[in-house]
Amino acid sequence: MDSQRRRIIKAAAVTAVTAPAAKAASAQTSDSNAPKKKVHYRDGKKPEKPPLFSGAVSYGNLLFIAGKGAHLKEDKKDIKEHTKIVLDEIERELVNAGSSMNKVLKCNVYLNDLKDYQAMNEVFRGRFGEEPPVRTTIAAAGGIPGDSLVEIDVIAYI
Repeated sequence: MDSQRRRIIKAAAVTAVTAPAAKAASAQTSDSNAPKKKVHYRDGKKPEKPPLFSGAVSYGNLLFIAGKGAHLKEDKKDIKEHTKIVLDEIERELVNAGSSMNKVLKCNVYLNDLKDYQAMNEVFRGRFGEEPPVRTTIAAAGGIPGDSLVEIDVIAYI
């Protein structure tokens, strides 16, 4: 009975020592298969100084595009022109990262003024293909930075 007890204790001790190492090795193996974060730079190269935020980041096959606005130096133009500029910029970012407007899953629209809702929709309609993404639209309290009339961000897949 005493020798059987020693074997059980010894086996438990060996398991206690080897189990954490085996678990760590297993975690490393599964981490190597985990999705990776990738920043997609517009011109393909990382800027010299860290930017305030990334414009496009993928994680696995999901792509997150930061809010784009029409920050115009010239005349303000109207909501339709701002919306077209913003959607064109989003499309460039999507294509640069290997996606497209048809692969957008979620879209957030921030309007400087809710009265622009219908006019923005006229330009928005059809830009994302036959089956548009889910969308949230709000009026941004206090306005949109950079004097844009609209800002849009999206989540897509690659």
